[in-house]
Amino acid sequence: MSNEKVVTINERIPTLKEQRKRRANRRLLFFLSLFFLLLLLMVYFQSPLSHIRSIEVEGNFLVEDEQVIEASQLSTGTSMWNLEEEAIRNQLLLLSEVADVSLSRKFPTTVVLTIKEHSRIGYLYVDGKYYPLLESGTFLSELPRHQFPSDAPILIDWEQGEALTEFSRELMSTPEQLIERMSEIFYAPTETESDEVIIHMNDGLEVHSTIKDFSERMRPYPSIVRELDPIRRGILHMKMSPYFEDFDLEEEEDIEVEGEG
Repeated sequence: MSNEKVVTINERIPTLKEQRKRRANRRLLFFLSLFFLLLLLMVYFQSPLSHIRSIEVEGNFLVEDEQVIEASQLSTGTSMWNLEEEAIRNQLLLLSEVADVSLSRKFPTTVVLTIKEHSRIGYLYVDGKYYPLLESGTFLSELPRHQFPSDAPILIDWEQGEALTEFSRELMSTPEQLIERMSEIFYAPTETESDEVIIHMNDGLEVHSTIKDFSERMRPYPSIVRELDPIRRGILHMKMSPYFEDFDLEEEEDIEVEGEG
């Protein structure tokens, strides 16, 4: 005969009942937990616990935090989970300085507005006041008296009109790294060049160019400057055919002529 123990159905019934009871208890615990979780969420969304208590602004430099918050029309006490994000974004894009904006939530009660601004590509100087020119082509109101342009060139002897509008478009397509090397840009039309501009560079060079095709004509500047002797004085003409007008060489020639006399 086999020595294996035979387990009868009567012996197994208590074990099966215990297993079913444990499974039922686990199932009950799961549904109770889910119920209370949903209840807590419902209470949270319907109560002041989900209302905005603080609004943070990031990425802004040109526009003040208060101005961004006011334009967004957000206010504390509003549910942070019931926001019309596209409407808020469109409101903020009405600000001249704002190029793009994103909205995020920081649990439990903070809304964060992340701003991307248009770069300043120049400052129009008129009657002792500086008016920022953005890469979008928009001029802002004058700078406060305690601020001085330092991040873009100053446009001097320009007036509102076709020439300034055309030059603004050229600056908008000029590489930012190149604009950063410019200190002052003068509008200096002559009899032969009605759209002549004179640029004083941060490296000490004086550059003559034109409004027409300004962006394209200035692009070779970095490579041309690398080939120049830094101790020579003169004017770099950046027009159809770039060339360097060397003042030192002219002075040497004048001295030689005087000596011969």
